[in-house]
Order: sequence, then structure tokens, then C-alpha cells
Amino acid sequence: MADAVRPRLPAWRVTSAIAGVYVAQSLVGGLTFMGIPAALRAEGASLKEVGLVSLLMLPWALKFLWAPAVERHRIRPDGGRRSRPMVAIGQLVCALGLAALALAGTDSTRLMFILLAFVALSAATVDIAVDAFAVEQLAAADRGWGNAAQVGGGYLGMVLGGGVFLVLLPQVGWTCAMAAMAAAVLLLALPFLFGPEPAPCDPEAQAHRPSLRYALMRPEVRRGLLVTILFEAGVRLVQVLAGPLLVDRGLDLAVLGAVNGIGAVGAGLLGTAVGGFLVHRAGAERAVLMAGSAQVVALLGLACAVMAGGDARLLAGLVVAKVLAMAMGFVCLYAWLMGLSSLKQAGVDFTLFQCADAAIAGIAGYGAALVAARFGYGPAFLAAAGLAALGLVLIRLLLVHRRPGLAGPALQPKV
Repeated sequence: MADAVRPRLPAWRVTSAIAGVYVAQSLVGGLTFMGIPAALRAEGASLKEVGLVSLLMLPWALKFLWAPAVERHRIRPDGGRRSRPMVAIGQLVCALGLAALALAGTDSTRLMFILLAFVALSAATVDIAVDAFAVEQLAAADRGWGNAAQVGGGYLGMVLGGGVFLVLLPQVGWTCAMAAMAAAVLLLALPFLFGPEPAPCDPEAQAHRPSLRYALMRPEVRRGLLVTILFEAGVRLVQVLAGPLLVDRGLDLAVLGAVNGIGAVGAGLLGTAVGGFLVHRAGAERAVLMAGSAQVVALLGLACAVMAGGDARLLAGLVVAKVLAMAMGFVCLYAWLMGLSSLKQAGVDFTLFQCADAAIAGIAGYGAALVAARFGYGPAFLAAAGLAALGLVLIRLLLVHRRPGLAGPALQPKV
């Protein structure tokens, strides 16, 4: 069915619903990859132990393996969707996992990682259903702002998991701080769970059986995977190191929580707005290149400051600037990737793109921790800047070779 006549919910309903779920999902990510690493480092954990947290990205990196089964269940024979009940169950499981983590405490690192892996598995499965809902319900003209709502919600979630959690931790202790995160996961999903159901989609698409083979046979998906890897490798290399770097430079946990909170939310929301504007005005492909350039500049500035021995406050400011550039990049990249996803199996195609991103985050994060432990923070951050610059050059060559001039947005759905 053509993009203009597909039955859809109003854009404001879609963006408000997905924003709430993405806040909840990113709360889990912020807690896992920002809050807990900083807390572990403050208690004396080694950089290698902190780096192991990056391996918890594996459920997000491997969710493509069960995405076809999720899509087959989500898409009913009559063309309707089961997105709401799937999200409800998944969010409840996430909250129960965080509640168990609150009761378990920090005495057993092994138990902590097992519970976090359980939460990550549930959150990754919820992502499949929510992403498919967004791709189906956002018209091409709304995808830039829709992705701004997704990414903005994501950064608010990171504020809760990586900022508010660290502020609460020394005040109320591990159990109460983690219990607050569990309650937030449930509350934030309410706008999605009590929103209206969309009308049934194209009945002709119901004969299609979602599969990885169908996705990987499409050149749009293969191109999207390559661009995702090249675009994200540099910034993902230093993501897990930012908190430990600031702790090692003497920044107090409460101050770090404020940096991850106030600084990140301001930069993230500004970056999402700028990214949405770039997609709207310049088209998705040009916006990807502009955002990639901003990421290179931010990483290079941070690398130079680290190697020059900059103090903690300067580095904190540069980390916030990196967050802004990353927010721009997420909006622009995923607006472009939405246009490459087939409406026959949106959850599978879009999940593949996210898994490529998650795989790079896990591999690069652990690798960066090993490099920092052996050679210091400076070489790790410098390598990230160089990798981001190389990736940007290759992306530009790829897009120019595919379509000279990069004229106009590439947001039409592929079916």
C-alpha cells in the first residue's frame, strides 16, 4: 500500500507513545552502561571488570535471531498487531528483574551480571515490537521528528539510569535507588499501553512470512548495515569509558550524576532537535553526513583534551558535547534507516540495523577498555576520533557512488 494512503494513527499519538517506551528502555541502557560502570569503578573495580559491562549489549546485538519469530507473533492474520500486549509483558519482566537486582545488592558481581542480562534480554525483545510499530505508523514526512522523539526519549532514559541513579545512590543506597528505576520502567510505558490500536495494515502483506533471508537479500538492508557500522564505530568506542575517565580524574559521583543528568539531557534534547531539523531540511542522507562531521569534531576535541591532561571539568564539558553530536547522529541515521525497512517485516529489518549498532557498541566498548587499561585513556580516545573520521569518508564515498548529488530525502518505504 502506498505511503500516502496507509492507515495510520495521528503522528502526535505515535511520537508520544514511542517516546515513553524509549525513555523506559534507555533507562535500562543508561543504568547498565553508565550508572553501574561508574558505581563499580568508585568501589574499586578494575577497568577490565568495568569493560565486561559492555558484553551486556549482546542481547541487543543478537535480537535479530528471534526478531522474525517476534514479528510473526506480532502480526495477526487479519492484519492487526499485538504490539501492546507484547510491550506490557516485556516491561513487566524488566521491572521484576530490576527489583530482584535491588534486593540482591552488589555483593555478588556474578549475580548482578546474570540479572542485568535477564533485563537486557527482555528489553531487547520489547524493542523489536516498538520499532516495528514506529516504522509502520510514522509517515515519511514525520520520520525526522519521530526519530527525534525516540532519541530524545532515549536520552531522558539515560539521564534516569546514568544520572538520577548515581545521584540517588549515595543518598538512599543501592536497594532504594534500584527500586526507583524499576518503578519508572513501569510508569513510563503507560502512554503506549493505554494508547489506541492502529487500524489493520495492508492485507496483501499478511501472506508474507517475516525472515532474515528476505531482509538480507534486499540491497537496501545490506547498504544500511554497512553505513551503520561505519557511522557508529568511532563514538561507540569511547561510550563506556566516559564515566570511568571522569571518576579517575577526580570527579565526585554526585557531580558525575549531574553531568550525566542535566548535561546529557540538555545536550541530548538539543541534539535531537537539530537532527530532526537537518533531516527535514536537508534530507536524510545529507543529514547523516552533517551529523557524522559533528561527531568527528567532538571526538577529536575530547581526544586532544585527554592527551593534554585536561582537568575533570573541561573533560566533562567535552563529554557533554559528544553527547550532543551523538544525539544528532542517532536521529539522522535512524530516520534514513527507517526508509530502508520493508513494511512487510519492519521489525526484522529495523532490528538488523539496531543489532549492527549494538554489536559495534559491545565490541568497541570492551576493546576500548582493554586499550585504556594497557596504554591509557589518550590512545583510546584518539583511536576513536580516527575511526570516526575514516568511517565518515567511506560513508560519503558509498552514498555518492550510489546516488550522485545526494538530492533529496531518502525516506520512502521499501516493500
